[in-house]
Amino acid sequence: MFENLTERLEKALSGFKDRGKLSAEDIKKGLREIRLALLEADVNYKVVKDFLQRVENRALSSEVLESLTPFQQMVKIVYDELVETLGGKASGLNLTGKPSVILLAGLQGSGKTTTAAKLAKYLKKKGHNPLLCSTDIYRPAAIDQLRILSEKIELPFVSATPQEKALEIAERALKIAKDSGRDVLIVDTAGRLHIDEALMEELKAIKDFLKPQEVLLVADAMMGQDAVNVAQTFQERVGLTGIILTKVEGDARGGAAFSIKEVTGCPIKFLGIGEKLDALEVFHPERLASRILGMGDILTLVEKAQEAFDIKKARELEKKLKKLQFDLEDLREQLQQMKKLGSIKDILSFLPGLGKKIDNLPINEKEIHKMEAIINSMTPQERRNPHIINASRKRRIAKGSGTTVQDVNKLLKSFEEMKTLMKQFKSPGKMHGFLRRFMGV
Repeated sequence: MFENLTERLEKALSGFKDRGKLSAEDIKKGLREIRLALLEADVNYKVVKDFLQRVENRALSSEVLESLTPFQQMVKIVYDELVETLGGKASGLNLTGKPSVILLAGLQGSGKTTTAAKLAKYLKKKGHNPLLCSTDIYRPAAIDQLRILSEKIELPFVSATPQEKALEIAERALKIAKDSGRDVLIVDTAGRLHIDEALMEELKAIKDFLKPQEVLLVADAMMGQDAVNVAQTFQERVGLTGIILTKVEGDARGGAAFSIKEVTGCPIKFLGIGEKLDALEVFHPERLASRILGMGDILTLVEKAQEAFDIKKARELEKKLKKLQFDLEDLREQLQQMKKLGSIKDILSFLPGLGKKIDNLPINEKEIHKMEAIINSMTPQERRNPHIINASRKRRIAKGSGTTVQDVNKLLKSFEEMKTLMKQFKSPGKMHGFLRRFMGV
């Protein structure tokens, strides 16, 4: 998301870079470029107008005009106003109820049911014990879909009985949550292909009974300004406490994320960033603003790493590295943990200053998958003692992994080189040459 916007904003701001002093005309020319960039990103016209007015007012003050570092000052102003437009700061969930009730609303096709499971999994990781419930009695298999997802994340689900109405399901789910000591009840409601009176009336009735702490609209970011219009209607008719934007990984423009808080007054609380059930991110306006301006997002990368990597295993590996006892079992373990972070390109996208340059880097993801396949085709004994792998074993490993003997030789040679480096430097941080040559990064 925001890939094109990032590129255009970087270009617009670079016009200030080599200027020792900026004139009012220089600033207005740069703001015209920023205006075009935002409009091309499908940002609401009024939001663009208000944003640029705030930037211009600050940029034409002595803060920039008399500054010795006008470029840095302009970047700071644009960053500050981006953060403000996106919502200011992360907005957490209100979980003060007993149980806390989270009501999910939205149109059909927005990913609402999957988001209910993602949210439940997120809360489970945070130490909560959610209960899931679907009141969508209209869409075929909607209730079954959430039941199956609940089983995948190992959380209880309230099934509907035949002929039961949506409000009755919600009433029963709340009672079950209270009786079973569940601290969060997540209720997935019915969606429609478009907003209609029946949808709103049913939603209002469920909301009036449950008195939820959170009413979250699940909106499809791919819809652009239509998603903003939908959010505005739900806010006016039902009342929302926040937004979850889904499918942002497929939205290069990002107009909905940029506009929705300004137009509706509701904060974006989460971003759905993929199909997997752990592909849900807390929305941090300041971090996203940093990424939009090409300054990276190290904090989010660190948080992802903390979730993906097993601390106990990491400490065990550290001890092995110090004693030079690292084997192919350990290498496979590290590859599997690294995959939890996403592709190498995904990881690099969080680093400052790369932007579009990532596309030109000689990254070979296939080599990593090939390496893992080769190690998986080895026996435990071979992984722990690679020196026993002779010619016949290499042929068997190559056949089992769908690779060649040359690929197996390359892996073993590179592994030996890594061990040599470890002996020489006694620090895993010195293995950059190995990683570049072996992983294709």
